[in-house]
Amino acid sequence: MKYRFTFSCEEGDPAFRRVFEADADATFLDLHNAILKSVGYPDDQMTSFFMCNDEWEKGQEVTLVEMESGPEYDNMVMNETRLSDLIDEVGQRLIYIFDPMFERYFFGSLKDIKPGSMNGVECVESKGKAPKQLKSEDPFAGIGGGKGDDDFMLDDEFKDEYDLGDLDMEGFQDLSFDDGTMF
Repeated sequence: MKYRFTFSCEEGDPAFRRVFEADADATFLDLHNAILKSVGYPDDQMTSFFMCNDEWEKGQEVTLVEMESGPEYDNMVMNETRLSDLIDEVGQRLIYIFDPMFERYFFGSLKDIKPGSMNGVECVESKGKAPKQLKSEDPFAGIGGGKGDDDFMLDDEFKDEYDLGDLDMEGFQDLSFDDGTMF
């Protein structure tokens, strides 16, 4: 069987859309690679697929690498999971997380199932410009004072509330991370 998927995104170019044809026996890794190629993103993020219901609520996750192990976890890994293992009816929804830090994703839907076969996954339609893969905001912005070594991780509120002279430094002088004994 051949699947036809459409992916879109709520941010950026409203015309953004990618359509893929895939063999039902292709893996989620094949789909992942085709998506990255179609939008020009490097393969350097911990991306995931999630199967979704009609309200886009996340269900089964398919990860790029195995995250947990043990009998209590139902791990599905992209290179071991065929599309047909989780997708078998027109209208099935899934999301592809391309920016895991800010949980940004493409919305996908299975639009058609046709008889036949093909090799892997192919982008057959590409419209609009994809959003940048990673947001430019620094997730750690504003944590430290940033003015010098003495201000590291100490914001003005902390300095106003506590007198640094009151901190008991005894016992901390001998700590060294150079010898590797801490880890």
